[in-house]
Amino acid sequence: MKALKVDHIGIAVKDLNETLSFYQDVLGLKLHGTEVVEDQKVKVAFLPVGDTEIELLESTSEDGPIAKFIEKNGEGIQHIAFKVENIEEAIEYMISKGMKMIDEVPRYGAGGAKIAFVHPKSSKRVLVELSERQE
Repeated sequence: MKALKVDHIGIAVKDLNETLSFYQDVLGLKLHGTEVVEDQKVKVAFLPVGDTEIELLESTSEDGPIAKFIEKNGEGIQHIAFKVENIEEAIEYMISKGMKMIDEVPRYGAGGAKIAFVHPKSSKRVLVELSERQE
């Protein structure tokens, strides 16, 4: 397995519209669109930067993972996603290296990606996402 690039950086925010003003008006990034991922209880805003992306993540529910993250840690970087060529092989590889996986079977994430998360206990307290996208 090889990480091909940083696919995106996920940033947990309380208010998507308020936060977008910083990224658009101050940093000059263009909003590529938004998407609600119902099963993850999150609304995502996509802001491309070069060949990677910033994903702003707003919880759609008080009991969603982003709401829990913000309650515990405050707003900020929630995860770093690495693009992989084959998500199933990447999961098998991580497990073979002794990594604890949150997802041992890929699930669908924002932007049509197949994703899996490595447990932060295995990655020095950083939530790492593996992402396979068809481009």
